Amino acid sequence: MKIKENINKYIFRGYDIRGVVPTDIDIDTAYTIGIAFGSKLHDMGKTKCVVGHDNRISSPDLHQALIQGLLESGVNIVDIGLTTTPMYYFACLDLKIDSGIMITASHNPKNENGFKFAFSNYSNAKGKEIEDFYNYIKQGKFYYANGTITKKSVKKDYFNALRNNINFGKRKVKVVLDPGNGTTAILLDDLFKTLDVSYTIINGVSDGTFPNHHPDPSIESNLEELKQVVVDTKADVGLAFDGDGDRVGIISNLGNFIPIDYYMIIIIRDIINKVKNKTFLYDVKCSKSLEDEIIKLGGTPYCYRTGNSYTKAKVAELDLAFGGELSGHVYFRDKFLGFDSGIYAGIRLLEILSNTNKSVEELLEGITRYCSTPEIKYKSSDDKKMEVIAKVEKYCQEKGYNINTIDGVRVTFPFGWASVRASNTGPNITARFEATTEEKLEEIKTEFENLIIKYNN
Repeated sequence: MKIKENINKYIFRGYDIRGVVPTDIDIDTAYTIGIAFGSKLHDMGKTKCVVGHDNRISSPDLHQALIQGLLESGVNIVDIGLTTTPMYYFACLDLKIDSGIMITASHNPKNENGFKFAFSNYSNAKGKEIEDFYNYIKQGKFYYANGTITKKSVKKDYFNALRNNINFGKRKVKVVLDPGNGTTAILLDDLFKTLDVSYTIINGVSDGTFPNHHPDPSIESNLEELKQVVVDTKADVGLAFDGDGDRVGIISNLGNFIPIDYYMIIIIRDIINKVKNKTFLYDVKCSKSLEDEIIKLGGTPYCYRTGNSYTKAKVAELDLAFGGELSGHVYFRDKFLGFDSGIYAGIRLLEILSNTNKSVEELLEGITRYCSTPEIKYKSSDDKKMEVIAKVEKYCQEKGYNINTIDGVRVTFPFGWASVRASNTGPNITARFEATTEEKLEEIKTEFENLIIKYNN
């Protein structure tokens, strides 16, 4: 392995490092990131970090190369091996080591991989921190010493953390679990056999080729099998998890896909009278249904930018009991540790169901419903997408629209809204549209879709 001097700048994204293997990321990339990360820790007066990896086919080789680089930089490593991202977060907190690297590309295609990393304060690097780290690597002024490695399992303690303060009621909930052959497959059976629920697991063999469906539970088409099994088995709910386990997807007892902004309504209805701080955070892609419900319940809505590195940090900064985003990242701080765990999010829904006779569908009765699209992705090169967003913003300003630019452009009309933003995880422009009627929805969608296509050519 050798220092890679021509690392692709575009793999250094808004929330992490992510790219195609081996085109953008290979073992030399991982080795170089290891030495650079360790050198940066040395500059900060730090000597320890936690390392883990997901179940992607490329992860073990990248893991070994990363560790080699870290060791040569003099860092003392606690290696938790094959793990979910939430378990990695837990390990950092439990071991009181606030620096670390998790090898994962989350929900991206199977030929991609990447690195989530924290230099300090248990907080994932984001934005300028990632840009600065790229420039640090380019300078090549690395520190060399001899580090150590300790292998550690935190599975037992993590399971205890997931179960702490959960109080199941008399109803024994029937759930179907779909890890999509992702990394949560290594945990589900061992965990759920300790819970007072009836469960079935599908696609439950850990396989980094994801042979049955892509493990992104925010996309409804990935959950067709889960829908069918929930209906066929007369289950109360279906829970799906993404490749590294930090996001959740929900299927109702009727086999309907429940968007995460609706899931958040169920949670907020349950906890609002149990918490002091009644402000709840959601991202710019969430439905107005969620904002309406928070206000109706006497809470305060807080709309923020997309990206778990940002939303998780803001939930902690504002000392909120709960927050989340449409992609499936949710953060509980009322009686959990504040990081995003798809499994824990699912357990909280099971807890609610076990203490009521209502179905998931019935728990959503009475909300204001709008006509909306799912999140739509438009292919765009990494160097083009920001230019497109700037032109959309200028167009909206010239039209005198009511806009929020905290993350791309979110335009609010009396009858709906549009969100257009540059993806931080891939070469895409992402958009979502919502309105009071199907006609108004089509009107908004057409206007902004035409802009995206025009400016993207």
